[in-house]
Amino acid sequence: MTTARRWLITGVSGGFGRTLAEAALARGDSVAGTLRRDGDVAAFEALAPGRAHAVLLDVTDRARIRPAVEHAVDALGGLDILVNNAGYGLVGALEELDEDQIDAVIETNLFGTLYTTRAALPGLRKNRGMIVNLSSMAGLVGIAGLSSYCAAKHGVEGLSESLRTELAPLGIRIMLVEPGAFRTRFLAGSIHMPRNPMPLYDGTPAGRTRTGIAAHGGKERGDPAKAVAAILKAIDAPEPPLRLVLGPDAWHWLQAKLDALRTNIDTWKDTTLGTDFTNG
Repeated sequence: MTTARRWLITGVSGGFGRTLAEAALARGDSVAGTLRRDGDVAAFEALAPGRAHAVLLDVTDRARIRPAVEHAVDALGGLDILVNNAGYGLVGALEELDEDQIDAVIETNLFGTLYTTRAALPGLRKNRGMIVNLSSMAGLVGIAGLSSYCAAKHGVEGLSESLRTELAPLGIRIMLVEPGAFRTRFLAGSIHMPRNPMPLYDGTPAGRTRTGIAAHGGKERGDPAKAVAAILKAIDAPEPPLRLVLGPDAWHWLQAKLDALRTNIDTWKDTTLGTDFTNG
């Protein structure tokens, strides 16, 4: 791309958000990045003075979302790409989790994405822009021990599918990014655990997820820089995909899901098709 773009990326303190922001800035683009801590502002803006704009925002603070987005668009002079990246994981069987933990992970990952998108639509309409929603392999496949996080990311998937059709007449494109395990801080520092784990789940798939994730952090095969290069390639494509699956683990999990889904649907086909009124 030769034309500089203007990005708003949520959650740029680390992980994919920071790597993507740095890559966009390296191309000569301008980036407004949301941060939750005052102390991170100077370091982010120093990445590209005049083109890197820090915006203080916790996406769970709904009253602050619209003013923060408007501030970002003013600082950028317009908006071409919104990246909903802010989020974190929550591990544990549903029964092990406290209500505030469940509410918070859904508020951050799903409602933060929804309300940030809603606030950004006026700016995106003006420039026939693009929305990139960071989902997950857990948005495609239900994983034991990640039920609340999967619920949030499956919600992001449904939201994005609907918006793709809803916003296409306005010239706004949508892309979902669905990574597997990448060596960001996600498993090593952004995962929340149950406060009172229940021993009865220890030997179950949910319990194995709980113990395995802690050991896996920092050992993931996925390279964040390669993931960001793939995201930029897809954004620049004449026809960006609705879904960009990243990583062999995500690809294999998705293939297994598709096979199981097809078997389930085909097995119950006669029952499915036999539910109309018999005489018209």
